[in-house]
Amino acid sequence: MDKFIPVCEPYLNGNEKDYVLEALQSGWISSSGKYIKLFEEKFAEYCGAKYAVCVINGTMALHLALVSLGVGKGDEVIIPDFTMIASAFAVCYTGAKPVFVDADKKTWNINADLIEEKITEKTKAIMPVSIFGNPCDYDKINRIAQKYNLLIIEDAAESVGAEFKRIKTGALADITAFSFFANKNLTTGEGGMITTNSEEFYDKARYYKNLCFPLDGNRNYIHNDVGYNYRMSNIHAAIGLAQVEKADYYKELRIKNGNLYKKYLSEIEGIVLQETTRDSLNVYWMNGLSIEEDKYGRTRDELINHLNNNKIDTRLFFVGMSKQPSLRKYGCDCSGGYPVTENLSKNGFYLPSASSLTEDKIKYICDIIKGYKK
Repeated sequence: MDKFIPVCEPYLNGNEKDYVLEALQSGWISSSGKYIKLFEEKFAEYCGAKYAVCVINGTMALHLALVSLGVGKGDEVIIPDFTMIASAFAVCYTGAKPVFVDADKKTWNINADLIEEKITEKTKAIMPVSIFGNPCDYDKINRIAQKYNLLIIEDAAESVGAEFKRIKTGALADITAFSFFANKNLTTGEGGMITTNSEEFYDKARYYKNLCFPLDGNRNYIHNDVGYNYRMSNIHAAIGLAQVEKADYYKELRIKNGNLYKKYLSEIEGIVLQETTRDSLNVYWMNGLSIEEDKYGRTRDELINHLNNNKIDTRLFFVGMSKQPSLRKYGCDCSGGYPVTENLSKNGFYLPSASSLTEDKIKYICDIIKGYKK
């Protein structure tokens, strides 16, 4: 393979240029303009949710979702130990504390069977994360939430279009947060979205994201609460609208590529792939693998270096939240063991996963991995 294969690059092959040019020519380049409303409406419709609120990035979407549900100082929010740091930081921004639960060995999502033992009188919500586009087991999570009267905040940053029992992420929880970073299945470059079926949470999200200006538009510059400037620009929303118009197409490409990786890697001893949650549709934001060194004959880092030497880009898996110095300083309980997360962090990484990736490139990558096995 002559050309370098990046780990993930954006795929923009719809109306992005036309919509952005129209936004520029209209003069509506900031947080007002027709594309804001259109993007929110089309995205909510795509997810099967009643309401959507666009924001500047996925981390702020999580923070705004937490604030809209009333999470604050003195509260605890249960999150997976195996996730991106933004999940934990968003909880910290509210003054609440994230509480960690180890990953499931097969799906790599939060192990729902371990959630109850982490619930205390301070627990306000559960924040499951659909890791790499693989939805969580919402049957189990919903039963726990109902039993203890807890809210569910879905971190769907990596899982636009994924489904659990034919219900899309975005309509599975009390409120959901998405990311549209450049490597996501749908992208606006930087951006995020909240979806919900609750009019109350929707109104609070709109209120807090715009510096707590009154929702009726009466700008007397009296602010009754501390708000945030999390507004998305009309230009970013124009890109988002073009992307959501082709959301199913991009999803099909990711699923096809995920299945190709399974086809070419599943027979290699020592290569462990993520298993899709039962009754779910995985959209394969990233195609990850974990190395069993005793069976594969090489370490994770040796394989990564070999791939890089063959012009194949990779990324390491997340380091567990319980291992983060920043969260320990914040006062989180980082004690106890998280063996599944620790194994994934030590032995896991992900491969090129762009929507535009061809089968020839996937086969080449897999052949390199197969040929390097001892």
